[in-house]
Amino acid sequence: MSTFASREYLHMPWRRVAARRRWLLLALVVLPALAAAHTMRGLLPHSGTTALEMAIITVYGILFVWISLGFWTALAGFWTLVRGNDRFAVTRPRPDDAPIRPHVRTAILFPICNEDPLRIQAGIRAVWRSLQRVDPNHRFDLHILSDSSDPDRWVQEEIMWRELTSSLEAEGRIFYRRRRINLKRKSGNVADFCRRYGAHYTYMVVFDADSVMTGATLVELVRIMERRRTIGILQTAPACTGRETLIARAQQFANRLYGPMYVAGLHHWFLGDAQFWGHNAIIRVAPFMRHCALPRLPGKPPLGGDIMSHDFVESALMRRAGYSVWLAYELEGSYEEVPPNLLNELKRDRRWCQGNLQHLRLVFTRGIFPGHRALFLNGVMSYGSALLWFALLALSTAEAVVEAVRTPRYFPATKTLFPSWPVWDPWPALILLGATAAILFLPKICALLLALLQGRRRLFGGFFALWGSVLAEVILSTLLAPIRMLFHSKYVFLTLLGRGIGWGTQQRDDHGTPFRDALRFHGGGSLLAMLWGGAMVSINPTFFWWISPLVFSLLLAVPVSMLSSRAEVGQLFRRLRLFCTPEEIQPPQEYQDIEAHLQALSHRRPRFGLPPEAGFIRAVADPQVNLLHRALLRGHRSLHPAIAARRDALVERALANGPHVLSPLEREELLFDPQRIEQLHHRLWQLPEETLRKEWGVQFDG
Repeated sequence: MSTFASREYLHMPWRRVAARRRWLLLALVVLPALAAAHTMRGLLPHSGTTALEMAIITVYGILFVWISLGFWTALAGFWTLVRGNDRFAVTRPRPDDAPIRPHVRTAILFPICNEDPLRIQAGIRAVWRSLQRVDPNHRFDLHILSDSSDPDRWVQEEIMWRELTSSLEAEGRIFYRRRRINLKRKSGNVADFCRRYGAHYTYMVVFDADSVMTGATLVELVRIMERRRTIGILQTAPACTGRETLIARAQQFANRLYGPMYVAGLHHWFLGDAQFWGHNAIIRVAPFMRHCALPRLPGKPPLGGDIMSHDFVESALMRRAGYSVWLAYELEGSYEEVPPNLLNELKRDRRWCQGNLQHLRLVFTRGIFPGHRALFLNGVMSYGSALLWFALLALSTAEAVVEAVRTPRYFPATKTLFPSWPVWDPWPALILLGATAAILFLPKICALLLALLQGRRRLFGGFFALWGSVLAEVILSTLLAPIRMLFHSKYVFLTLLGRGIGWGTQQRDDHGTPFRDALRFHGGGSLLAMLWGGAMVSINPTFFWWISPLVFSLLLAVPVSMLSSRAEVGQLFRRLRLFCTPEEIQPPQEYQDIEAHLQALSHRRPRFGLPPEAGFIRAVADPQVNLLHRALLRGHRSLHPAIAARRDALVERALANGPHVLSPLEREELLFDPQRIEQLHHRLWQLPEETLRKEWGVQFDG
């Protein structure tokens, strides 16, 4: 960063304003938490004098701080959006605005890993066509960065890339590269792009596989970066859309109704120290390459090794280098998709949990600014709070059991005229319960009021549909909260014990959860709830009614998980106008393009009768695909005799017994060898027609 830019950055007024706001936020969350902990102390049987009660008070106080953070973030966002005219909003035009410099080029990165190439193709087409509608001479390039390990997906991606460049007339503008070795997952993929091609671009926009962004939004992101040269990362607030299952539609509704308020609240508290979520954001390439290389944490995974949740770390490193990180909370036209069912959401959360817990080791890294230290802790608490809730329930249960089996003492050891009868005042308990309920539910009321004030009720299905959707979302989230708590608690516990996890491919279709999978994932929790509830009914019936919502939610986990994963249930709610979102009422042109292209692909007749997912067979049998694949490989390389002999044996096995005798690793090895894959192609077409049909699935009709 230049000396002038550094001096300009240090004297920016937002830094002083942000510091004052954060001190206010600290007071707003800590002081009420202390008061709540003091009230809880008075409600306990021994006024917090036992070790068990001290633990309950401590955990409750920490959790009150956590839920208060969400509450004040929501209220700050509500105030920001109602007031309008935010002088710190990065989307506000400036008097010195200038057009985008002619030499500025921007790369759009699509990192993918074993995703559905047809959906990726449709999404890329929609984004590219949207850019062309805005400016036919736009200066964006698009890079598909593949880490796919499935050999069939690999070939499908190559075909997808070739069809995109041909149909969009984008030769030399849309690129495809597949890494042979998947180092550091997505962050390593992006870093590899920067090393190879980063010097050619001023900015890069990082997407997820399911991300979509309008051309107007992409151009506006570049304009903002051009007029604010001290911004290193500019993060949009993606709107969730595109899924039909009940749980997905509920999350999409919550994201579109509550999300803008919370994102505006995050902007209010953090300003130029905002977070980066890893996708749907624009990044200044040069400082990112210079300052944001991720360190490898000492020790073994899961808390050591490669950093999994790279986004928060990269934003902290960018901020440490003197560049600001902002949330473009007012910018529309940025979209992503949510997991279609609870099981896929929980699988994703396990990865995020491990990555966020690694941030515990980065909180005190030298040079990290206080705002990003707070964001690290906030990320840890996103999952650590579940373990604390579980600990609070366990401690409260232990206290209830102790009080139920302990013999009460009404007469103290010293002489007294009157016994010491227990006296319980219900008002402190009701006040504490009411305060907790207000903290949890008042933000939802504020979001609903905001939608009415902004005249957006029709975008959610109308006035009554909006109220009904909020009520239905509260019921569903109440049913799901204990299930999520149980799984997140397990994830945190296993990670702290040193148990690592894999990195599987996310499901991005609307297939429902079968009974067997639901029972396997949720059966243990339901059994725990049954034993827990039964024990409390017999030991302390009064306490059972306090925990009954949690017990009943866990008992219903299997049917709730199955029903919420069904697209037909989500479509029923849609017909009832529940969980409607603006993107359903007024579908963006980009999603209309996606649906139209997927529909056209479904009616396309495959060459030689080979389905799209048969990538390896198509690379061997189809002359065009074989030529394309070999053209994208490295040139001929000399092989060790043992390797050459092994690959020759693989060719003979495939010709003798068909492609299905080869394992995925063996198919991948042949696909890396241009000489063998060409030899296999020529020899395949010398086989009898009957063999081609039966063993390889090649059809000659028409």
